[in-house]
Amino acid sequence: MASYCFAVLALCVAQTLCITIESVPGVDGEGAILTELESTVSLVCRSNRSEGERAELVWLRNGATVALRQENRKGQSRVCVTPVIHQDNGATFTCRLASNASVEASVTLNVTYPPDLSGSEDVWVEYESPLVLHCDAFANPPVTVWWTLNGSALDLFGGGFTVTDDGFSSRLSANKAEKSKHEGLYRCTVDSPVYGVKSKDFLVIVTEKTVKFPLMPIIAGVVVVCLTALFAILSRWEKIVKCCK
Repeated sequence: MASYCFAVLALCVAQTLCITIESVPGVDGEGAILTELESTVSLVCRSNRSEGERAELVWLRNGATVALRQENRKGQSRVCVTPVIHQDNGATFTCRLASNASVEASVTLNVTYPPDLSGSEDVWVEYESPLVLHCDAFANPPVTVWWTLNGSALDLFGGGFTVTDDGFSSRLSANKAEKSKHEGLYRCTVDSPVYGVKSKDFLVIVTEKTVKFPLMPIIAGVVVVCLTALFAILSRWEKIVKCCK
């Protein structure tokens, strides 16, 4: 439960205006609600005013007003977040008095979720072409990521590898794929303090370099030749007709 009360007078012992937020699941000591994806969070806001002078309440999500029905505004107001999604992580819900914005209480959602990581994938790459592998690392709390090749830790320098992590995925890359250096079974492993260890395999096969024909220039050349022949025939058409008479 998050409870914030505001005194009308600084020296007044009894606080006359108070807003309270109760939630399921509960609120920790720092005003955060720990929840997971696809779950439901129920928030109830109450004022301590008497039944006869029920205060009108307003809800905000990250500073934006939440639309409420008229019957869900007086004295007590409920907001339900269902299902919880990625975008709800870090969202702050604030309940305040409509007549006095300084009287309010807030809670923040802390949504935990694991990376979407499982199974295996076959990757075919041509000799001397760039090799790029992506491993999902989008998770809360953040995860630790490491790569292995054929069961051993990667030799980043010897293999010419580069590993980058933008918070959404871990990217393993090499500029020019070589069969002796880069072919094999890669494994991306992540370790989450909440969801444990997950991994995904990539079977990389380096193929022979293929000769690529300049298809577009060839097509353009054929079109030019055909049009030239057609114009030549049209320019001599009258002479051909006279000879045939």
